[in-house]
Amino acid sequence: MYPNRYEAYSAGVMATSIDPRAVRAMAEIVIDISAQRFKTAQKFCNIIFDPAVTVCDGASQACPICSRQLQLPSKSPQAREVIHRSFADPATAAGSEVEQLGAFRRFRDEINEGIAQTLE
Repeated sequence: MYPNRYEAYSAGVMATSIDPRAVRAMAEIVIDISAQRFKTAQKFCNIIFDPAVTVCDGASQACPICSRQLQLPSKSPQAREVIHRSFADPATAAGSEVEQLGAFRRFRDEINEGIAQTLE
C-alpha cells in the first residue's frame, strides 16, 4: 500500500511464530507472508519512523513501543507520530477453525481499510 510514499515495517510486542491462519488469510489475497519472521520492536531501535501505527490493543497497552523523544542511539524505535488503530486480535478468536479463520480475514480487511484511511 502506497509503496512510493511509505516503507512498511512490522514488529510485535514479543517474538513468537507467524500464525498459520494469518498466512492462509493473506494468501487468499495473493500476499505470501510464509517466509516472514516475527520481530520485536527492539529490532528497529535507532530508526525514527514517521508515523508509527500500532494496530492491536495489546501493543497500545505495552507502549511505549515507540518513543517520541527522537534521540539516537536508542533502545527502542522512535516515531515523530504514533497512531493507534484498535482492532480485535484475531489470535484470541474462539470457535471452529472456520470461525477463527474468519477472524483473521476480518482483521486483514479492517487493517487494510484502517491503514488506507490513516495514510491517505
